[in-house]
Amino acid sequence: MLHHYETVFIMTPVLSEDQMMDTVTKFKKILTDNGTEIVHENNWGLRKLAYPIQKKNTGFYYLIEYKAPGELINKLELEFKRDERIMRFLTVVLDKHAIAYNEKKRKNASAKKEEAQVA
Repeated sequence: MLHHYETVFIMTPVLSEDQMMDTVTKFKKILTDNGTEIVHENNWGLRKLAYPIQKKNTGFYYLIEYKAPGELINKLELEFKRDERIMRFLTVVLDKHAIAYNEKKRKNASAKKEEAQVA
């Protein structure tokens, strides 16, 4: 059975833009190779951390929302732990309310973009 998940991960700020995207591609490939449907992804870019991690104050944030079988999560998180480019990650199961909230948020964001293009 497929569950709806959301994973946010923080990559080390010493990566170039290409290295950061290579890292994202690696984890997206793990998901897609295991029959996952990627619903949404969002590159939050370089952001200041709430507290230093590995003596770093910033990191590249990336979010992926997807539908996957539950047994894939352990495999994915093991790969996050093994990759030295990943400083932190968090995977959560989304309930129907969270899914509806995310869809509403995306619709509002696309409507605002359309308004900005018209103006």
